[in-house]
Amino acid sequence: MGAAPGDPRPAARPSDACRTRVVLDIVGDKWSLLVVRNLSNGPRRFTELKKAIDGISQRMLTVTLRSLERDGILTRTVHEVMPPRVSYELTEMGVTLREATAPLLEWSVAHLTRIDDARAAYDARTDTPVAP
Repeated sequence: MGAAPGDPRPAARPSDACRTRVVLDIVGDKWSLLVVRNLSNGPRRFTELKKAIDGISQRMLTVTLRSLERDGILTRTVHEVMPPRVSYELTEMGVTLREATAPLLEWSVAHLTRIDDARAAYDARTDTPVAP
């Protein structure tokens, strides 16, 4: 299915849908959006991010930061001081990701209690199978 004549959008290639799923893994990743959210107010150091993101291990934060850097979402800057200091900052593309996902993060915070209540009610029912 190609683009219509005069349509400014390029024709989608069959592989584009598969590649889009790979990029959407950023949004679906458990930690990536929390890192992006924590960088929305400017550069942060590793230790600041680790303290701000409850439950993330040092290894998982490292993996997440490397992945986001590889995808062009953030930059890693080594400051030439003693001892060396490293900071992370959103790129222009990272800022647009933050803007695009802010409503999702706000929705999740606004509905946490209702989701907890729904899960408890579901788990208390006797007619549903127990999750593995």
